[in-house]
Amino acid sequence: MNIRTGFFVLLSLATVGCTQDTGKPATAEYADTLFVNGAVYTMDTNRSWATAVGVRDDKIIYVGFDDGVGALRGPDTHVVDLAGKMLMPSFQDAHVHPLGAGNEALTVNLNGLGSQEAYVAAVKAYADANPDEPWILGGGWSMAEFGPGARASKKLLDAVVPDRPVYLSSQDGHTGWANSAALKVAGIDEDTQDPVSGIVDRDAVTGEIIGSLQEGAMELLTAHIPPSSPEFNRESMKYSIDLLNSWGITAINDAAVQQPALDAYRALDKRNELSMRVVASLWWERTLGLEQIDELKRLRDEYSSGNVNATAVKIMQDGVMENYTAVMSEPYYVDGNPTGIPMLEPEFLKEAVSALDAEGFQVHFHAIGDAAITQCLDAVAAAIEANGNSHRRHHIAHLQEIHPNDLARFRELDVIANFQPLWAYADSYVTDLTIPFIGEERANWMYTIRSVVNAGGMIAFGSDWSVSTANPFPQIETAVTRTDADGDDEPFMPQETIDLPTALAAFTINSAYVNGIEKESGSIEVGKLADLIVLDRNLFSIPAKQISETKVLLTLLGGRPVHGEIQALAMQ
Repeated sequence: MNIRTGFFVLLSLATVGCTQDTGKPATAEYADTLFVNGAVYTMDTNRSWATAVGVRDDKIIYVGFDDGVGALRGPDTHVVDLAGKMLMPSFQDAHVHPLGAGNEALTVNLNGLGSQEAYVAAVKAYADANPDEPWILGGGWSMAEFGPGARASKKLLDAVVPDRPVYLSSQDGHTGWANSAALKVAGIDEDTQDPVSGIVDRDAVTGEIIGSLQEGAMELLTAHIPPSSPEFNRESMKYSIDLLNSWGITAINDAAVQQPALDAYRALDKRNELSMRVVASLWWERTLGLEQIDELKRLRDEYSSGNVNATAVKIMQDGVMENYTAVMSEPYYVDGNPTGIPMLEPEFLKEAVSALDAEGFQVHFHAIGDAAITQCLDAVAAAIEANGNSHRRHHIAHLQEIHPNDLARFRELDVIANFQPLWAYADSYVTDLTIPFIGEERANWMYTIRSVVNAGGMIAFGSDWSVSTANPFPQIETAVTRTDADGDDEPFMPQETIDLPTALAAFTINSAYVNGIEKESGSIEVGKLADLIVLDRNLFSIPAKQISETKVLLTLLGGRPVHGEIQALAMQ
């Protein structure tokens, strides 16, 4: 620990000693579990430190110092000597796709494979091992492996699976890759017209269908894929929830929810297997109008119970930079000078957001291009003008290109900036598929996290898993270094780095605010739920480039272990 950090810790310990360490529990009853001799980062308003925490049932009953825990210790109390390990609030992921991530993991999982050859080999291996599967499904392929425009060829898939339909979503979910059999089932051929919201990629000379489908064009094919069984969805969701727990995550905002996911959540919750607090962002169908709000209200009323609140609506306003569908105020530097595809016409977006706001929904936007971000902010401004500011906690996810004129509007409009921090370094998506097509000036607007903070806006963090890992530690490392957590590259826009306390707040108390549970969770304070994690190291006493190596030893959801064991930790 360096001198500056040491001073901060001592000052914070003094603060928590003055505010919470009363020397006695809230009542005379004993704690179920006492954590002592730790580095407890409370994430309270003062960002205070402590050494001891007491838990009874699902609540925190004590926060303070070791010498104040005596009255809490009973004959059945588990006393965990943390031996200096860090205890902090559990993480909350403000933008994640657990059902899709689980489906990919249990089918053809291409995440992390680094070449077209590896993708094809994985498809062949799965098809050979599952000869009775009528469709070969999966995803996770990198658009960068296919170059600008992500034009993935059907011929690669035809060579290994010629007789069954194959469909694979890209890592970011904005492009589909199909073989000839799948295209035939969907009736997609040279006469197929591009939908308003997407592109069917074709050979520029022959007009032949290539096999890649951009944005809304994917729906031309996915409508023909048989739905997954409820049992498979439940298995996929359980896989994802368990993995999220292992990374210290106990609350999420599921970023695109339809009824199959709601059914999976409810089934797990009824079995007491949903070890996660969930805000479900119900999918806004862009081909429909305001008439769908009645159905969204029905889903909210029917499925908001237990650990699930279906109280948000997800609106996707544009695509992504890599296939030139993110909506920009100035054209991309490619043939045709495209400016992207607005999924909702901007004036209708205002009408839709105003109507949803009036019905009490939180709106969860997808916006990547600077013009799309402006359109989302304009829609919130219209809702406030129509309804007043009801503080619905509307938030915009991704935010790759924020126009400098919009930085201050996040605070002005009470909109949370929901960043995916792992993307804020110069990977191949940035260097090969983005900067050459937008230029250096607009490249300086990319993932301007610190600029939003400096302008007074609130930031929250989400992973967008399975687009990228849901493990918070690599994400935090990139946020504070602007480098790849797995490498030693030069920082990308180092002026946009943030400090560690700000990054941790974005993954805890700020995401709890997005999820509407900041009074119950997100910080370690007496009376709050015991949503806690124990780490194998103190994040404040290690070099920033080691943050990504951190492991979670114990995850508690309301005082109940959902990863690791209290007894095992106590014996270490």
